[in-house]
Amino acid sequence: MFIINIKSNFSAAHNLVGYKGNCAKVHGHNWNVRLALRCNKIDEVGMTIDFKILKRDFNNLLSEFDHENLNTLECFKDNNPTSESIAQKIFEKAKLVFNNESSSVFEIEVSESEKYSVVYRPHESA
Repeated sequence: MFIINIKSNFSAAHNLVGYKGNCAKVHGHNWNVRLALRCNKIDEVGMTIDFKILKRDFNNLLSEFDHENLNTLECFKDNNPTSESIAQKIFEKAKLVFNNESSSVFEIEVSESEKYSVVYRPHESA
């Protein structure tokens, strides 16, 4: 088995409803996102997945969030767009794109700055 990683980013605004502090105000981040795929097959060329195709599909997935106010998106209508919930939503969307007989989404990491990130890996219990 192989774990294939790809990193990308998007810029977006958000605010945290109910939060007591500066993050309650609308502000923006350059969000960095890492997708990890678990791959179990190698093709005749010796690759698990073509990075060019992976890049195209991952950037297309993230384009939904780019230059948006995340609070206004349908997928965040019932919860705050925290790093945790962003990672969870991207994971759910990535499963629809990347899960097949030879690959599955393993984890998503979302960073809102150089110092802070969250990893979402739902198949592990606490």
